[in-house]
Amino acid sequence: MKALKNYVKRGGFFKAVVEDGSDIIFIVDYHGGILYHNQSVKETLGYSQNTLTGKNFFDFIHPSTLLQFKKAYTASTKKKFNESVEFQFRCKDGTYRYLEFNSINLLQKEKIKGLILDCRDIEQRKKDAEELLRAQKAKELFLANISHEIRTPINGIAGMASLLSQNPNANEQATYLHAIQHAADNLKVIINDILDLASIESGKLKFEHIGFNLNDLMQSIIDSFSFQASEKKISLHYQLHPDANRIFLGDPVRLNQVLLNLIGNAIKFTQQGSISLSCHVSKKTSKNYYLVFEVKDTGIGIPKTKLNTIFESFSQVDASVTRKYGGTGLGLTIVKQLVDLQKGNISVKSKEGSGSVFAVTIPYQVASPSELPGQVNKSTAYQKKSLSHLSVLLVEDNDINRLYAGSILKIWDCQIDSAENGLVAVEKIKNGDYDIVLMDIQMPVMDGLEATKVIRGSSSSKSLIPIIALTANATHKDIEECLAAGMNDWVAKPFTPEDLYKKLTRLKINKKTKGRQLKNIDLSHLKSISNNDEKFIREIIQSFLKNIPETIKEIKLHRDQGDWVSLSRAVHKIKPSVTMIGMKASREKAIQVEELAKQNKDTQLLRSLVDELCTDLSNAILELSETVTPD
Repeated sequence: MKALKNYVKRGGFFKAVVEDGSDIIFIVDYHGGILYHNQSVKETLGYSQNTLTGKNFFDFIHPSTLLQFKKAYTASTKKKFNESVEFQFRCKDGTYRYLEFNSINLLQKEKIKGLILDCRDIEQRKKDAEELLRAQKAKELFLANISHEIRTPINGIAGMASLLSQNPNANEQATYLHAIQHAADNLKVIINDILDLASIESGKLKFEHIGFNLNDLMQSIIDSFSFQASEKKISLHYQLHPDANRIFLGDPVRLNQVLLNLIGNAIKFTQQGSISLSCHVSKKTSKNYYLVFEVKDTGIGIPKTKLNTIFESFSQVDASVTRKYGGTGLGLTIVKQLVDLQKGNISVKSKEGSGSVFAVTIPYQVASPSELPGQVNKSTAYQKKSLSHLSVLLVEDNDINRLYAGSILKIWDCQIDSAENGLVAVEKIKNGDYDIVLMDIQMPVMDGLEATKVIRGSSSSKSLIPIIALTANATHKDIEECLAAGMNDWVAKPFTPEDLYKKLTRLKINKKTKGRQLKNIDLSHLKSISNNDEKFIREIIQSFLKNIPETIKEIKLHRDQGDWVSLSRAVHKIKPSVTMIGMKASREKAIQVEELAKQNKDTQLLRSLVDELCTDLSNAILELSETVTPD
């Protein structure tokens, strides 16, 4: 005990803990002046001992966070202790490093206006947090996308099968069968990707060891993509070196999966030119032939900076690739893991804008020929209807879905026009005359939500055209987004002809009912104050249809969050619009909601009135969109 006391008296504790400790210690005045720092600044920040003494702490803080840091620093001067204040400090080499300090205020005990800052290096912690956030966002993007990717081919299969039951002619039958095969192949790849990734990561994936004919396998792969390649006018061929034209022992299903993924990507990202699959022997041993499969394309290529990340889970060149070209973002991850598990390797060479070459090497044993392993139900026909008076604009980027929906509309004798994305749809509506729009949501260039907002924001009378969403994402949130954007209704993919018919007949334009009595609104007040000015009335209605969907969304958000003050303000803003449109009962509800919300109390009556008000507003939007068609 005596020896320990002497150790403390001699300053051993101070030297061990403060001067030689791992933490960075600063003593600073209230204005940031540095009076002392220990030797740890050398190891972590690069500054020699005492080189920072006399300088100002604030001069080393990252400029973008300096104001925020000064607030936290000032707060520390008013407390005995403060902790976990994060900041970025400039190192000697000019880079910035994340630190965190706990402070002791010397004013309380020493009557000195200064702080002891005990700083710890948290650079790795910040990097780990950023990486976790990046991975989480990537998975969220994947989950959001996978719903669309699965529903799209299912819709195609169900739709084409339904059309086949309607006794199509030979040419139509062949088209429908090709479409079913293509959609089924896409769905199989997507589902296999998900299941295989789970199996691989759990270590449960097993490989077969059976004989297979390599020439037959490669020919089958090329045949499976021939239809897609011919549609895009891309040359697709394969070449098998004589030395590799043998029967091998291995897992043909997994090899098929690897090559399907690579050629599928090549098809997806190649707009013109050619795609080739080749196989040759790189070396032979007493047991194995090392086969090299190369997939070459003349597609968009891969940026040099992305070549090292394309084999990571949920990764594509950038987020826009998923939206424009589709896919789960798992294909290349699975390819690499399948190749690795078969003791092979994969590499890629690519130049942006000049195509790519993927090379896969897998060892196989040679086998002998003796080692080779030696109905659609008709759906109930739906009754043919007639909607010959209806002019429909079908906005859909997927060829199969466009063919399916278009074929149904053709059966009903509709006048059909189509657009492959929202931008084309907006232009066609400006220049054409349509009664209704069927709008896909996920599309390249301009998606369905954005296109709807543009249409609704137009000053033309065409801004009131009824729009039905065709969406593979049919969650409650997705539907609310569609309605908030100004759409009148929605149909979830995959849909049946009956589903679509019900929506069309509910919203179809009856040009003889323009002047009929409206149920939920009374325009007499509006007509009176405008002296029956049709232009003014049309502008008020267009403003209501444009702004109220977003207000409904805002009201529901405040209700869900229990933010009654903001709810009161939102409801207050719509009272003039509700009054102008002639929704007397709804105006009374709005007044009640506003008053109850001002009391800042969550009551059953308040929530009930909010729901009723939102329903009234939605019905008014629907009624105006269906029946009011200004000249």
